[in-house]
Amino acid sequence: MTVSDGNRHVEDETTASSTLSLDDGDIHVCQDGPRHAPALLLIHGSASSTRSWDSLVPLLTGSHRVIRIDLLGHGRSAKPAGPSYALPDQGRRVGVALDRLGVERAIVAGHSSGGAVATAVAEQRPDLVTALALINTGPGMDAFIAPESAAIAPSQWPPDDERIRRFASSGFSREGYEIPQELLDEVRLMTYHTLTATMGATRDYLERQALPDRLKALGKPLLVIFGEDDRRWRSSSAADYRTVPGAKIEMLPGLGHSPILEDPPRTAACLLAFTAIHAARD
Repeated sequence: MTVSDGNRHVEDETTASSTLSLDDGDIHVCQDGPRHAPALLLIHGSASSTRSWDSLVPLLTGSHRVIRIDLLGHGRSAKPAGPSYALPDQGRRVGVALDRLGVERAIVAGHSSGGAVATAVAEQRPDLVTALALINTGPGMDAFIAPESAAIAPSQWPPDDERIRRFASSGFSREGYEIPQELLDEVRLMTYHTLTATMGATRDYLERQALPDRLKALGKPLLVIFGEDDRRWRSSSAADYRTVPGAKIEMLPGLGHSPILEDPPRTAACLLAFTAIHAARD
């Protein structure tokens, strides 16, 4: 089912795709599962989109209203050159989108830099966020592993499939992982400006203050999931989150930076055990 009017709310359990018109650009939203169930918001990482969660969503809809948002500059959302892509601004847009959807409380989960956006949402809207789940989200820039592959230059935009594969290869636990074609296409849908601006915004947010320090101040229940073979962020850095009172840390052996793609069932099991405790009904 497709919903073109952002003010409409679908009450059945089918998938709904909608476009919400915000002041600084249209935001694409997907909803799955029963609309009366506790809300679980999923936020993608850099150079990705709602599609990165496709394999995970069916495992979550039995107990949740699953909401996915293409952040501004990504996927099927607008990609303007003017508005700020700073994480607090992305967080603000997420809060506005949930307001438009009639969501009063939600658990917010983010993959990679999406976990930093989830933190920004909780900082601005503590009334809205029940709990946080961060999946392979580096706690600070000192945990970042510099990529071996060369960055994509402006002259190489839009990139071909092979260049995107090289650029994205460290996002998985092993060389030769077959990246889904739809995710390659989503990178190419971005502009060079939105790619570099959004990645730079994550770096700036982490350099200003590490996530564990931000999260300690929030006092929200926290789940950290980390693939042990992450090639973008040192997996040992997951221990930095132990400074957050009550934080639960789940390490996943044999998985890399993208457990949501590499092993959806194992990732979903961790998420569902956490949400079963902390989900709130509107």
